[in-house]
Amino acid sequence: MKACGKVHKYGDNVDTDVIIPARYLNTANMEELAQHCMEDIDIDFAKNVKKGDIMVAKANFGCGSSREHAPASIKASGISCVIAKSFARIFYRNAINIGLPIIECEDAAEKIEAGDEVEIDFDTGVITNKTKGESYQGQSFPEFLIKIINSNGLLNSLKEN
Repeated sequence: MKACGKVHKYGDNVDTDVIIPARYLNTANMEELAQHCMEDIDIDFAKNVKKGDIMVAKANFGCGSSREHAPASIKASGISCVIAKSFARIFYRNAINIGLPIIECEDAAEKIEAGDEVEIDFDTGVITNKTKGESYQGQSFPEFLIKIINSNGLLNSLKEN
């Protein structure tokens, strides 16, 4: 399983209130939430993101409240994977539960820049920055996580068994 796309880059401590502001939580419509994803720190994110793009951030991505809307709005926006130096634990769990691939990799988080073209091999964990000709070793995904992601989330994966 692979992902390839243009990078949208963010810094440290991007919290769930910035990922999807609370003022939009009165809807369960994922397309509507995607239109407001990241707008408080990147007003043009929704109009610039393309299906398959990749989000890269530094440390403690997804900190703050435990709202599931945060990873769901990222996924609905078209982002195929989030790479960060580290993730808040509840965000990490929520992302896996909805089938949003996430990878912790300090080198990639530090060296990849906005606009770079990046390819990720989930089986090996290798992240290739095609723009810079560099590779970084992230964690590979175990088979059960690949099944959850391919099933579009934990609940769908359980239903398929």
